[in-house]
Amino acid sequence: MKLPALLLALAHLHGVLGLWPLPRSLQTGSSALKLASNFDIHVNIAHAPSDLGSAIARTKSFLKNDKLGRLVVGRGTLDSNVVQRAGSLRTLELSLAPGSPVRSITDEARLPIGTRSEEYALHIPADGFTATLTANSTLGLLRGLTTFEQLWYEASGQVYTMETPVSISDSPAYPFRGFMLDTSRNFFPVSDIQRTLDAMSWVKMSQFHWHVTDSQSFPLEVPGFTELASKGAYASSMVYSPQDVQDIVAYAGARGIDVMIEIDTPGHTAIISAAHPEHIACAEASPWTTFANEPPPGQLRLASPATTNFTADLLASVARMFPSSLMSTGGDELNTECYVQDPETQADLKASGRTLEQALDVFTRTTHAAIRAEGKTPAVWEEMVLEHNVTLGNDTVVMVWISSANAAAVAAKNFRIVHGPSDFFYLDCGAGEWVGDDVANSWCDPFKTWQKSYTFDPQANISASQAHLVLGGEQLLWTEQSGPENLDSIVWPRAASSTEVFWSGPGGNSTTALPRLHDLAFRMRQRGVKAIPLQPLWCALREGQCNINS
Repeated sequence: MKLPALLLALAHLHGVLGLWPLPRSLQTGSSALKLASNFDIHVNIAHAPSDLGSAIARTKSFLKNDKLGRLVVGRGTLDSNVVQRAGSLRTLELSLAPGSPVRSITDEARLPIGTRSEEYALHIPADGFTATLTANSTLGLLRGLTTFEQLWYEASGQVYTMETPVSISDSPAYPFRGFMLDTSRNFFPVSDIQRTLDAMSWVKMSQFHWHVTDSQSFPLEVPGFTELASKGAYASSMVYSPQDVQDIVAYAGARGIDVMIEIDTPGHTAIISAAHPEHIACAEASPWTTFANEPPPGQLRLASPATTNFTADLLASVARMFPSSLMSTGGDELNTECYVQDPETQADLKASGRTLEQALDVFTRTTHAAIRAEGKTPAVWEEMVLEHNVTLGNDTVVMVWISSANAAAVAAKNFRIVHGPSDFFYLDCGAGEWVGDDVANSWCDPFKTWQKSYTFDPQANISASQAHLVLGGEQLLWTEQSGPENLDSIVWPRAASSTEVFWSGPGGNSTTALPRLHDLAFRMRQRGVKAIPLQPLWCALREGQCNINS
């Protein structure tokens, strides 16, 4: 699944700056083409779903309102003479391949991971005759529309491209291309999440991993368990209601994104003690360093039958709020000292005759059975496979986070993998330590540059016979030092780097990728996402002139 060197060379030769991620197969020419003033998108699909119509409307709006000048000296003003003589494109026709089912983008995006059809073919002729976009699903048409939007620029009021004819045949290397957002440590309003989903869709991400709760706050209002949010949220204004959840899930689905919710258990649950102290061991115990990786301490009393049943019922209720077939139950950073010093846990272990590991197994089997009964496939953090002896279904998805080196050990146990290693994909690293009276660097320093994540190889140290276990990967934002104020700037355009790895395949050249990533960042800013600059503007307008050996 390496990105073909010939394709990269072609992209560099013709300056296909705006395409991110780079299509798997791409041919371009050198003829200019204008977008006609009466340009329209036609749909040759009977009973086309409404969310496809909405996607087309967004594309037409972007073509009109992006107003992005080419990233060259003069911002494209020197193109005017060539553009004036160019032909005009009046129509883009969308169609599904014969025999393809007609489903909504939303329904396609929520199909089980690995069964979604995202491939498409796009052809734009140089003479202005009808352009065509074909796919096997409406989700594939959405991905193709996203590519189509990135080909166009504006100068002197004219929308145009300089590189027709364009012929693209495209499909993702991996189905799971995600971003994780932690909304517990700091709260993010629905509008910020939706803006992030917009940006995710522009780079063909497929999964929003929502780490909604943790020890610091419980901002999710769960039917039947509303006391957890009423007593565990930072404020009544910092709660995601069931309607908010529906809005976020619908917004994501219409943009080709599935929402995988995570309720981390049995650790990272201290805040539950605000409503149910009977279920939490070592709640806010001191010193916190003895009982947790970060404050406040507190873990579910996993050896208690009452707590196990409470958790199973809670997770089942959460599962019913989300239509995705995936749901994460967490399982990371379990602190055993917390249970050693908890009299209730020790009494429960003695009464049952179980060890802590055996109790964890019962807890995991019970809670996973509860979400499976709601149609969910469990996802867990890597410790549940590599550090604990618990019973997991063979279809369980394992998220690797501690180190990229651990993926091979997970694959050796024949579990499906989502890469999210801290040494490549943690967006919060490098900001310094946030713990008070500590002047050290953050535990996962240094800062993870886009160039670093771009070098990631999903198959490193994984055998050919295990390659099918790799579902893809995600970049993650833990929010100890992030909030709505810096969400865009800390995520974009860095998080797009891994999307190209998991869509186009690894092996890309960061030197030739940089101009395209510039283009993406500029286009994001035109659309209201405050992506940070990657270089001075002087460099962005002069491809290659700020390289180390220029």
